[in-house]
Amino acid sequence: MATRSASPSPEYGEASIRVLKGLEPVKQRPGMYTRTDNPLHIIQEVIDNAADEALAGFGKRIAVTLHTDGSVSVDDDGRGIPFGLHPEEQVPVVEIVFTRLHAGGKFDKGAGGAYSFSGGLHGVGVSVTNALARRLQVAVWRDGQAAQLAFSGGDVIEPLVVRAAQAGERKKGTSVRVWPDAKYFESAELPRGELTHLLRSKAVLMPGVTVTLTTEKTGDTQTWLYKGGLRDYLQQALVADPLIPLFEGAHYAGANEDENFAEGEGAAWCVAFTEDGALLRESYVNLIPTVAGGTHEAGLKDGLFSAIKGFIEMHSLLPKGVKLMPEDIFGRASFVLSAKVLDPQFQGQTKERLNSRDALRLVSAFVRPALELWLSQHVEHGRKLAELVIKQAQTRQRASQKVEKRKGSGVAVLPGKLTDCENRDIGLNELFLVEGDSAGGSAKMGRDKETQAILPLRGKVLNAWEVERDLLFKNNEIHDISVAIGVDPHGPNDTPDLSGLRYGKVCILSDADVDGSHIQVLLLTLFFRHFPKLVEAGHVYVAKPPLFRIDAPARGKKPAAKLYALDEGEQEAALDKLRKEGAREGSWSISRFKGLGEMSAEQLWETTLNPDTRRLLQVGYGAIGFTATVEAFGRLMGKGEAASRRELMEIHGDSVEIDV
Repeated sequence: MATRSASPSPEYGEASIRVLKGLEPVKQRPGMYTRTDNPLHIIQEVIDNAADEALAGFGKRIAVTLHTDGSVSVDDDGRGIPFGLHPEEQVPVVEIVFTRLHAGGKFDKGAGGAYSFSGGLHGVGVSVTNALARRLQVAVWRDGQAAQLAFSGGDVIEPLVVRAAQAGERKKGTSVRVWPDAKYFESAELPRGELTHLLRSKAVLMPGVTVTLTTEKTGDTQTWLYKGGLRDYLQQALVADPLIPLFEGAHYAGANEDENFAEGEGAAWCVAFTEDGALLRESYVNLIPTVAGGTHEAGLKDGLFSAIKGFIEMHSLLPKGVKLMPEDIFGRASFVLSAKVLDPQFQGQTKERLNSRDALRLVSAFVRPALELWLSQHVEHGRKLAELVIKQAQTRQRASQKVEKRKGSGVAVLPGKLTDCENRDIGLNELFLVEGDSAGGSAKMGRDKETQAILPLRGKVLNAWEVERDLLFKNNEIHDISVAIGVDPHGPNDTPDLSGLRYGKVCILSDADVDGSHIQVLLLTLFFRHFPKLVEAGHVYVAKPPLFRIDAPARGKKPAAKLYALDEGEQEAALDKLRKEGAREGSWSISRFKGLGEMSAEQLWETTLNPDTRRLLQVGYGAIGFTATVEAFGRLMGKGEAASRRELMEIHGDSVEIDV
């Protein structure tokens, strides 16, 4: 084996620390703030701001123009960005909005705030657009005045000029023209189809607002104005005739209606059930498209399932031996869902998935009673829908029975400490490898018995990196894991028999501390070294339990509650929300979980096991590929690699954050 020689590290001292100021972090790491495959997302940030004005009731028109020089302009008739001096910063507000991260009207969510509901949350939107643009110019009209300024790479190159508005000029609104800097993007071209879909969806979600897209090169202008909203859009998009009339509704919390939700929070939806054909599924939060779904879609799914299952049980329509699953109902549903959430928590700045746990309860609480009432008023339609759902369930159960028959003989005796699930559909079944017996007990009580199995592990699993495959089963924990999964150990070039696989997801669930991370690494080493085809096929996952619990006091009409945070960033976001809801500073208490065993079954279900609200990371080789992963694991886990690990610690030790 070749030995590694450590090259001398450059001098590390006070001058080595670089502090990125202003918009420098965006330019250094644009991928942390936006999509870098093309400039669409930075243009979307500007469009979202115009839409937020319409959402707040101050605009009726959004016009987007694709210019021949590669620039894009977005024009609205909203209130116009203020251009007076900020009372604290003594800099024009419009300049702050475009040059400072975490600055904007979206943070003012209290009573009388500029935007009660908006897609902008992080306050980095148009400032990111500005940082990644060769040129960006802004024109604003408000209070009888017109203002203009321009930037390049985030820096002001044409200072603010304010003049009196001329006769015939518009009275209010904002116009932003952006020249994206091609060096930050893989392609400088805007995907026309995605842009068209985005603008059309804005019109759908804001009935009465006119949205236009003009292409200077051809002189073409497309115009969208929907007065029928979601229903019109869904009907036009369906490729198959719906089985029953479309189910639509909208509900928003009133001031005194529901103490669990803020005034104005709620959703509008339209759902169609079809027997065949492609499905249309689109969801939005405060007009932002959430292409990866999230907890609001989970709330719609939960509301539909609860109402339809209740109808089937009430009318005794379920045949003996048939068990309904949410996917039996949701599997043939097309929908358009538009949720309004006071303080949405998204997965990443690109906002493609909603993570707010409250959104599940919010949407479900409004959809379920509305559908229950609709079904009771349209019993014949309800019976047709029940037939479709039961047919889906029977098809699913027959498919899982075929899998069981193929496995047939030779089924190994399952480990005694395995608490198995009742379902036999591999696509739905999940196995959780849980650290410790106490956490295993909570997991057993809190799990979904239908689809979730629990295998508690005692102590730390053997480091299997250099263990011969024939000797693996001398370790009881590894033996039990292999038998429970139903797949024998194998190598990267083998073709193992995966027909015995018993779970579609094998999830590592350990404490959110250093010891838990160590157990994670040991299990990942086992799977990568001796079950690589499971990793390659996407069956291995890591569950992310919360690190913090916040005991929140009563806020106005909202009762005391327990909030959970995955990390310090989520903790700060939760505290911000409490402040906006009227909680007195410091009135809450924060505790850090020492381990999963401290969590009750209900807490473990809500935060870590529930498919709709948990965080589950799929394990894969990533961009570095298989060979580089082998090298990294060898360096980290190999018995003869102490020198390499020391070298790693010497180089990167100063980057480690120690939480005492």
